Amino acid sequence: MCLPEGEPVLPAVRARRGARLPLLPGLRREAAPAAAGGGDGTDGAGPGPAAAAAAAGPEPRGPGEAQLPLAPQGAARPGGAAPGRGGPHRPRQRAVEAAPAAGAGRLRADVRRMSKMARSTTNRISSSELQRQAQKWKKWHSVPFLGIPNCVGFGLHADSYRFLVFSDLGRTLQSVLNDGLQLLREKAAFQIVVRLLDCLEYIHENEYVHGDITAENIYLNPTDLTQVTLAGYCYAFRYCPGGKHVAQREGSRTPHEGTMEFISLDSHKGAGPSRRSDLESLGYCLLKWLCGFLPWSDDLDKVETVVEKKEKYRGDVKCLLRLCFRQRSIPAGQDALQSYLQQVMALQYEEKPDYEALRQLFKKALEKMKASAYDSVDIKMVP
Repeated sequence: MCLPEGEPVLPAVRARRGARLPLLPGLRREAAPAAAGGGDGTDGAGPGPAAAAAAAGPEPRGPGEAQLPLAPQGAARPGGAAPGRGGPHRPRQRAVEAAPAAGAGRLRADVRRMSKMARSTTNRISSSELQRQAQKWKKWHSVPFLGIPNCVGFGLHADSYRFLVFSDLGRTLQSVLNDGLQLLREKAAFQIVVRLLDCLEYIHENEYVHGDITAENIYLNPTDLTQVTLAGYCYAFRYCPGGKHVAQREGSRTPHEGTMEFISLDSHKGAGPSRRSDLESLGYCLLKWLCGFLPWSDDLDKVETVVEKKEKYRGDVKCLLRLCFRQRSIPAGQDALQSYLQQVMALQYEEKPDYEALRQLFKKALEKMKASAYDSVDIKMVP
């Protein structure tokens, strides 16, 4: 699908009609172009301010659907130069694909209207406060880059779709794997996991969980592989409104929301996802990236079977690893992988994870490989 100008659709955030997508704090309503000033953020090496508009459902309601803080990224270069290129940067508007409401024709019209709205009447973000918050967090945690996308603006279209406008984030990790890579090297997988743990800790500290960790929602910048960004906030959930953790109530939400292969058991059971849910999903992703297989990968059309297998292996991580790597050699970082899964699977619903201890598992493994978690990701990809 293409916009009228012929620009490709960029899936920065997967969205669907009727989805509940949290709005963002620090926003004020102004009639201003979406792309104007959209590159201002916290990292000078961020992607250019090409915009991506995301469609979603009706206005949020309830304690679990309030405002999601997203940190700005990717500061504009002096003179408007795009990162890694000479001359002035020319912003390109891109729209995220939304689920069809009544046929492809209507969908195309909706995307065109949303794109036009994003260019002309998008609500603008007063980002200075978010920038200061992100900079302070990065300094405190000694993190060179925080992979939270820069939200340029947001809006409501035709009382039916809500959308976010993001900077151009690069390519999804899934698209890179689909190029023929299929599996990640252990070094690359561990580097990505450390960056994602940074992102998740930041999001969790701001009372939200992501709810759908998958390679489709992880972006790599082809021109700067030190940048790994976590996007795809369609299933984001406010687990701790006002500092009070929501109670674990199975059946309180629609069960099985998210990507079936990787979602947590909490999501399968219709409980609001908590911090342990994101970390559980990240563990499943890490296994898939390293061995290309999960015990339930061939049963995704059988929801009960998927849940049963996840329940079974939650209490037997060693068996899970033996099964996943049955046709491949166990990675050198097996201890890190096993310890991560065991610690995450043992977390209680409301328990705060020890993010630094989890990061150190992979950082120490990377040190043995004479690599750093924040080096360029060890992966070959094309723009």
